[in-house]
Amino acid sequence: MGALASGLAPQVAAGQVAEWLKAADCKSARVSRTLVRIQPCPPPPARECAAVFFPGNHDIPTPILFMFAALFEIGGCFAFWAWWRLDRSPWWLVPGIAALIGFAWILAHSDTGGAGRAYAAYGGVYVLGAVLWGWAVEGLVPDRFDAAGAALCIVGCGVILFGPR
Repeated sequence: MGALASGLAPQVAAGQVAEWLKAADCKSARVSRTLVRIQPCPPPPARECAAVFFPGNHDIPTPILFMFAALFEIGGCFAFWAWWRLDRSPWWLVPGIAALIGFAWILAHSDTGGAGRAYAAYGGVYVLGAVLWGWAVEGLVPDRFDAAGAALCIVGCGVILFGPR
């Protein structure tokens, strides 16, 4: 009968656990000969992650991030639209997927109070971007209702982003 089957836990050297923790870059663990206490490592600040995607500029304003996110999301969705509705090659899906991944990565770097607030505020920029995309890429000239709807969405975006908290 093995050690686990008999109810005895396998023994792991404290030094080995310390090595595992060091490899995981976790500095908040304490190891003794008899007890291993692991406390969660704090997540890295978002600004460090932003340096990977936006090298050299860590203070990109949220509205600018939202514009880039809209470009990536609309471009990625349009790739699927082109494949499905316009009979383009399935290879259109490859850059489409990459653009949608880029969209999520960019939106995650916004300086909003939470994910829901980021998505809500971003929605206004997305609507304006979609109207402009239709005009620039598909040749759909916006009418007064497109313009009024996009303007209302941008006002809503501003209320969410810049409201006093």
